[in-house]
Amino acid sequence: MILTANILILLIALLHIYILVLEMFLWDKPTGLRAFRQTPEKAAATKVLAANQGLYNGFLAAGLFWGLLLGDAGRAICIFFLVCIAIAGIFGAATAAHKILFIQTLPASAALILIFFTL
Repeated sequence: MILTANILILLIALLHIYILVLEMFLWDKPTGLRAFRQTPEKAAATKVLAANQGLYNGFLAAGLFWGLLLGDAGRAICIFFLVCIAIAGIFGAATAAHKILFIQTLPASAALILIFFTL
C-alpha cells in the first residue's frame, strides 16, 4: 500500500509541476487560455498574479518530491504538503472553480488516506 501511496504522491507532485507551467509560462498562450477559460485581455491583466500562483504550486510539488526522496523519514513532510494542497483545493473550489476540488483536494485526500492506512 505504501508503494501505491508513493505513486499517487508522485503523480500529485507532477500535476503541480504541470500547473506551475500552465500558470507561469502558458497563462496567456492558447493552452493556458483554454485551461483556465480566460480571454486574452483578462490573461494579460492577471499574468503576474498567475505566475505567483504557479510558483506556489511549484513549492507544493517540491515539498512532495522532498518527502518522497526521504522515504519513511519524509512521511510527515508528505502529509504536511498534501494537507496544504487539500486545503488550497477547498479554498479554490469555494472561490474560483468547483473543478479544483476534484483536481487538487480529491487526489491529495486519497493519498492521505493511503498514507494513514500504512502507519
